[in-house]
Amino acid sequence: MADQSSRSTPVDKEDNWGYDLYPERRGEAAQAKWWQVALFGAGQVKTEKISCERNVYNCFQNSPLVKLMYSALKASGCEIDLRRHIACEVCDVKVSGGYDPRLNQIVICQNVARSKGMVQGILTHEMIHMFDACRHELSFKDLNHLACTEIRAANLTHCSFISAMTQGDASFFRIQKQHAECVKNKALGSVLAVRPDVTKEEALAVIDKVFLKCYNDLEPIGRRVRRNSADMIRAYQERTNYGYE
Repeated sequence: MADQSSRSTPVDKEDNWGYDLYPERRGEAAQAKWWQVALFGAGQVKTEKISCERNVYNCFQNSPLVKLMYSALKASGCEIDLRRHIACEVCDVKVSGGYDPRLNQIVICQNVARSKGMVQGILTHEMIHMFDACRHELSFKDLNHLACTEIRAANLTHCSFISAMTQGDASFFRIQKQHAECVKNKALGSVLAVRPDVTKEEALAVIDKVFLKCYNDLEPIGRRVRRNSADMIRAYQERTNYGYE
């Protein structure tokens, strides 16, 4: 899907952070595993890519969150071209997707993200990073910036408020605390995955430092999306309140 000519191998150490998880970003050709060849034939990698690209296209056509993020990026002067800005690739199984700030591309790991729901989550998460890079001159080499955008992405797309209806001892404040801890843990994992030079203690210190400001920044979705709710649809319907078409 992405334009192959737009890729190049990173040249300095800092640019290489996280690239070990995305071999095709380093110019390595995707290879099928022996068991994939035995079970499915040598065309398995190509089949995975086609399936991944279909899921991406489906999300851009039908997912309220992906359509909202597309509108927000377009309104910010950073419109997405599917062929240029989205790439389905074979990745390390430790990751399901990523955002490449050097090339301004979102990577969907075709060997890991096999369902439409998973692709939707990855696209929305990475489009938040793309939005932050577009609107706020984000530098992924700045640990404060990296921690903030990971907090925002986890807050808006991954961690959902847990229903207290079946928990007799649950309270709003307890649920809110659980949600915040979920966001911190997800952000921590993401920071450590792309910054091997940073210790867990260093990452936690930076996350705590920027947490409150970044946790309360709900742009451009405008709300934390609850699991099994109509929040995605509501957020999309409310996009015009923020100037998004």
